[in-house]
Amino acid sequence: MFSKSEELLKKSTIPDKDSALIGRPEALSVSGKHAVNNESFLRPLKSNEAEVVLAMGCFWGAERKFWNTPGVVVTSVGYAGGITPNPTYEEVCSGQTGHTEAVTVRFDTNITTLAGILKVFWENHDPTQGMRQGNDIGSQYRSAIYLNNVDDIDTAEASKATFQKELLSAGHAMITTEIEPLTTYYVAEEYHQQYLHKNPGGYCGLGGTGVSCPIGLGV
Repeated sequence: MFSKSEELLKKSTIPDKDSALIGRPEALSVSGKHAVNNESFLRPLKSNEAEVVLAMGCFWGAERKFWNTPGVVVTSVGYAGGITPNPTYEEVCSGQTGHTEAVTVRFDTNITTLAGILKVFWENHDPTQGMRQGNDIGSQYRSAIYLNNVDDIDTAEASKATFQKELLSAGHAMITTEIEPLTTYYVAEEYHQQYLHKNPGGYCGLGGTGVSCPIGLGV
């Protein structure tokens, strides 16, 4: 039997391939219909659309923040950055999949930019906390940006450097956010999609540092 401290350490340690949960070959079944705007979050991208996958703590509040962001076409929640294929929520929360709770943000490039989306990302969580976000502790709550191409990685790294200067000036610590190429994004269970629209009184632990990010201001 693990002690509480041992359990927290286990949940906050990313497993290797040998110790990660096995998962399953089949994807979780979801409708793909966004409960707020009826858009499909499973359809192919249009020519004027781009996507980024973001992790900033519990994905319920993060998704609501982005579906209310101008220029965002559709969002979904899922799991990214780990090892276990097609994990369940309970498996991710165990800390034994390596995945973050993530939000896929699809946006209209005629209205906003990746820099504009990242401004919302940086300002609405604390990216300096490592394997936690506020009172939520575990590897699934770590901060991360997962991207589809090299140019986007350069944009994200530049935005990180800019925001880091602002954080240090305000007395905050170093950013721990992962910036990585997107490998696989696994869509979460139906009941997690747009959870705070379906459950307006549900838990939302999202909170920023109060520091403004000086990027994307022209969007």
